[in-house]
Amino acid sequence: MKIYAVIMAGGVGARFWPRSKEKTPKQLLKIFGENTMIQSTVERLDGIVKKEDIFVITNKVQEAEIINQLTDLPPQNIIVEPFGKNTAACIGLASIVIEQKCKDGLMIVLPADHIIKETELFHQTLKTAIDFAYRSEGLVTIGILPTRPETGYGYIQIDENNVSKNIYKVLSFAEKPNYATAVRFLESGDFFWNSGMFIWRADVILDEIKNLMPDLYEGLDKLKDVINTPLFDSVLTNVYGMLKSVSIDYGIMEKSKKVYLTKGEFSWSDVGSWEEVYQLSDKNGDGNATIGKIFTEATVDSYIYSPDKFTAVIGAENLIVINTKDALLICRRDQSQEVKKIVDYLKINKLVDHL
Repeated sequence: MKIYAVIMAGGVGARFWPRSKEKTPKQLLKIFGENTMIQSTVERLDGIVKKEDIFVITNKVQEAEIINQLTDLPPQNIIVEPFGKNTAACIGLASIVIEQKCKDGLMIVLPADHIIKETELFHQTLKTAIDFAYRSEGLVTIGILPTRPETGYGYIQIDENNVSKNIYKVLSFAEKPNYATAVRFLESGDFFWNSGMFIWRADVILDEIKNLMPDLYEGLDKLKDVINTPLFDSVLTNVYGMLKSVSIDYGIMEKSKKVYLTKGEFSWSDVGSWEEVYQLSDKNGDGNATIGKIFTEATVDSYIYSPDKFTAVIGAENLIVINTKDALLICRRDQSQEVKKIVDYLKINKLVDHL
């Protein structure tokens, strides 16, 4: 069995403004520790996938910095999409490239910007999924056992009777719920957080794309004969120009009869907001997480980031303060999902220096 990894790294991380910019989005930042998030994602695969078998799908703006950060990966393994067309196209593109190398190559598909702390447990989960996906021709996703009624994640419902060791048939997918629905999901015991991590064979996912997304398959099929030729970029641009923007969940996973879930017992976060960063950060006795030259007085339960400028916060609680060289963000922690609206505003008003 030949195992490959595909890391999806095309996101802009709008909720992480002002640290996250177009050229240096969330996955290219050091949010925790000395590694950037994408470096940690690659490192986490040590012992499962060889470096030369790890592929990264990204865009032209981020390509140079990704090559700069991932020096252990062959530069040709950094595949550049001409423009974003959501995860179905991204995964389809990677699948075509891998199928050309190994028809039944086993693919581990991962976002570039997740936090997973217990690497050994993560490896155990991957090995279970790899074994099942290879021999069963199933599409396996990793579900995370919910610890709270989270409204920021999608959910997956399973049949509680396992079909193999830690492998369960998926019954349904649910979009991000309201709080009351999230409480019901948590209490039911058969709903799991949708991690966006997948394990399957290249030929199996391409067959499902052919059956369920024929337009996408038709486009991907045009790439087969031009991979590793000078024509690849121009054909890829033409193909992408005709594709609809569809997620892999909506296009394949919600419709396929081959979908299974393996339970991830490790601690996991998609780090989807500054609030999530606060929750994952070490805090002092006042409940503050601070980075940089910070003075606080009568301030509690806040995240304050200011590595370049002295910053003082007095008489505040439950705040996010992000002070960079060229911008300042102040918001309530419970409003941190709204930060993406700032990016929308900057785009509309063509304030490109802040993007």
